[in-house]
Amino acid sequence: MTTHTIDPKSLGRVGVLFGGRSAERQISIMSGTGVLQALQERGVDAHAFDPGTQSVAQLAAAGFDRAFIALHGRFGEDGTIQGVLEWLRIPYTGSGVQASSIAIDKVTTKRIWEYEELPTPGWQVLTAATDWKSVVAVLGDALIVKPAREGSTIGISKVLTHDNDELAAAYQEAAKHDDVVLVEELVRGRELTCAILGEGAGARALPLIEIRAQGENYDYQNKYFTDTTQYLCPAPIAAELAREIEQLCVRAYNAVGASGWGRVDVMLHVDARGDLPYLLEVNTSPGMTSHSLVPMAAKAVGMSYADLVLEILSHASLKVPE
Repeated sequence: MTTHTIDPKSLGRVGVLFGGRSAERQISIMSGTGVLQALQERGVDAHAFDPGTQSVAQLAAAGFDRAFIALHGRFGEDGTIQGVLEWLRIPYTGSGVQASSIAIDKVTTKRIWEYEELPTPGWQVLTAATDWKSVVAVLGDALIVKPAREGSTIGISKVLTHDNDELAAAYQEAAKHDDVVLVEELVRGRELTCAILGEGAGARALPLIEIRAQGENYDYQNKYFTDTTQYLCPAPIAAELAREIEQLCVRAYNAVGASGWGRVDVMLHVDARGDLPYLLEVNTSPGMTSHSLVPMAAKAVGMSYADLVLEILSHASLKVPE
């Protein structure tokens, strides 16, 4: 896959937004630094901007013609900064206000997927007063507890016993990061992710990546700071099944209204019924670090990191009409 020719000068003065105020600030700085360097090396008039330390007034005064959003988590991936950019009329990369706010909320995303009859693990919303026995009775005793509106596996716990204290501890850990906590059926299988570029009928999937983490624990540390996790791209899956999963991921992406670019995470479970993919979540501002998955998938089709960044930036837009 090759990108169309992009004149760096045509992109104008570009703000690369990274850092921010979320729990993923450190990863955002890593992503944004890579994006900024790639753009500058290609001759783009690109400048760093950190909404975590700089004000909206400074953003308005910066004179940016477009913005590359390399923020992750709250205030960057949840529709907040998208709304600011819409107000300032600065075209930006990725999904708009509504799609961003939907995709970061795992509960809302699951409700939409269920309405669209897309496969996702069984789930419930937890509270401190939840009857844990009823959760186990419905979802089984292999569970995963997570904040509804966080990323990068922050606040996530696997619960593999009937111990009520373990479930309660998992809830408390997730509740540190969000006042809405989700418990899911833990689906075991092959962990896959699908990068997507574009929107609507024009959205296209890049090759699937299979993630093989040590001890099947693809946590924050294994995502960003170790070299023991294996990434297989394209994933070693039969071509027909890979196409089916890619098409499913594009449907899931479009169901929440995502645009520009993103990533859909999937668990492929195998049992007597065959190969069963389960959708886990949509990321509308994925990582762009040296360990990140979208650049890896792009590389598999001949697109360099810099080409990918330019391609995403060239489609920066406003989603709210005048």
